[in-house]
Amino acid sequence: MADRKAVIVGISGASSSGKTTLARLLRDIFPNTFILHEDDFYKAESELPMRDGLLDWDCAAAIDIPDMAKALSYIRQHAAFPVSLMQNQQHTSRTDHGTKVPFVDSKEDKNSVGQCPVSDAKRQEMREKVAAWTQLGQPGHDVLLRSQQGEGLKICLLDGFLLYSREMQEVMDQLDVKMLLLVSKAKATQRREARDGYIVWPNYAESHAWLFEKGDVEGELDGAVLKEKDILAQRGRGLDVDMETTFEWTVNTLIEQLGRFGQGSQIS
Repeated sequence: MADRKAVIVGISGASSSGKTTLARLLRDIFPNTFILHEDDFYKAESELPMRDGLLDWDCAAAIDIPDMAKALSYIRQHAAFPVSLMQNQQHTSRTDHGTKVPFVDSKEDKNSVGQCPVSDAKRQEMREKVAAWTQLGQPGHDVLLRSQQGEGLKICLLDGFLLYSREMQEVMDQLDVKMLLLVSKAKATQRREARDGYIVWPNYAESHAWLFEKGDVEGELDGAVLKEKDILAQRGRGLDVDMETTFEWTVNTLIEQLGRFGQGSQIS
């Protein structure tokens, strides 16, 4: 643990499953937390694959996976967005008037949750729970604050809908906590159409079939695969779990998982 300064938490699921909303809710109640998006690692448009005669933005081949893995490794060691890491044309670090520009070209997500699907009462309840867990003498203080013993760990929330596709193994290897949000095709389509009418379900179904029994992404998750890959999900609750329930589950799960990083931990 001595060589790390951040814990990387992956939040993945189909488009419109609530990933970004959840990440912002968590960022607002856990101390020293920032957000990184899978979208920050899209390849240049000229390098994107084609599908049915159109540019395919929604497959793993559209993501610069090596860049992403190296960025996550850097964040684990420095708790900040990387600078001057990559050498390829798109992401080469540059200097503008003497100021280094991160190759990720990302800025911390400081946007608000917007119209929040979680009640003020639940948000306050979870905020108080995290505050109690991080008080002096409690496990969370040891992990995230440690003001007298040294600087605590920061949390990087990585939000992306392709994080657990087979092609992203190099990225999965850099994730300390992996959470999967479930949603039905009908609900995802309804939410997405309300936003912009752009549907990406086919790519999600193809990329995530290996995580489900019989490859049915609206069926039961394959417990053996999830255990092997250390992917956490709200199993047994069905699809389309409301965000308030999901938020509470995620907070409780994160508290449990982050406890592994207390002083004396041998996690690398």
